[in-house]
Amino acid sequence: MSVTLKDVAQAARVSVSTASRALTGTGLTSERTQQRLVRIARELGYRPNPIARGLKTGQSRLVALLVHNLTNASFQVMAEVVQARLKALGYQMLLCIGGDDPQAESDTLTTLVDHRIDGLIVVPTGKNGAQLETLSKDVPIVCLVRRDDATDLETVLADDPQGAYLGTRHLIELGHKRIGLIVGRQDTTSGRERLSGYVRALREAGISRDDALIHAGHYVPETGATCARKLLDLARPPSAIFVANHEATLGVLRVTAERNIAIPDDLSLLCYEDMPWFEWHRPAISIVDNGARDLANLAVDRLLHRMDAKGNSKGNGSDGVREYRVGARLIQRDSCRRIDVPAPAKSSKSKSSSSKSSAAKSAKV
Repeated sequence: MSVTLKDVAQAARVSVSTASRALTGTGLTSERTQQRLVRIARELGYRPNPIARGLKTGQSRLVALLVHNLTNASFQVMAEVVQARLKALGYQMLLCIGGDDPQAESDTLTTLVDHRIDGLIVVPTGKNGAQLETLSKDVPIVCLVRRDDATDLETVLADDPQGAYLGTRHLIELGHKRIGLIVGRQDTTSGRERLSGYVRALREAGISRDDALIHAGHYVPETGATCARKLLDLARPPSAIFVANHEATLGVLRVTAERNIAIPDDLSLLCYEDMPWFEWHRPAISIVDNGARDLANLAVDRLLHRMDAKGNSKGNGSDGVREYRVGARLIQRDSCRRIDVPAPAKSSKSKSSSSKSSAAKSAKV
């Protein structure tokens, strides 16, 4: 049988209200009384009921983080940062996985309302804007990574247009002119903006856009594999592939391994977003870093600001700003090479075992 606040009050021979004030650190109780109540509560094994406390104070001390999955290394980093920041301030983080599915997202939002959360950081699907807007009237919300175009919610984004531009320009500077792009769906912020950066770099270099080199889909390994096959099977395959998400890169690497395509000798590969083993891979994978840790820290800062403003009746804490950007940066490793420099000669062993596709062998600029 659980110990109640009433049990603690009776053991200490004080009123329930005095016990409550002492154990929550609120109200007028002497330090000596508070220390005695804390000791008695500990001896009895009393644990406060957060739901009951939330009903009284209007605060649950629960903040939710809703992301698509935990396969994505960026989401893993974000979850770790958000949890650590909130824990240090006495909040508990509710980690929710929506699978980039609008119905799952909608169901989760309904459940979070029932839990009386104090705040929400969400990577939106873009399909439940009306529900998010309604929830935001009572709960401070910050969108992360993606913008929901149907809402006016505060949003923290990576500088995806500039990041994709830097990556594409890097490949162009290495002599590549036929650059394949595997990008996200165009109904998402990241998908549209990473495509725009790629197109801008081509345009500035005087390279015509070739839609046969551009493939879009969900950021999953299967998309990377399917798109890589289509690109490598072209009559004039690309000499480089820019994969705008690290999960899709896993599918591309599977296809290059199946076809015995050497990176970067036969094909240069650049990835948007990092994951730990990309640096350990041989060759180490060059990446455009989207700044996942900085994105998460900024999202927490903005959410806490909004929560504080709401609690102090100072408005919604928006400061008139609705969108924040975190800069992306290019990290050069070993998976991209200049194509005006001859590739190293293959050993006799690799020649005898080679089964590279003719498409890969005949890649032209």
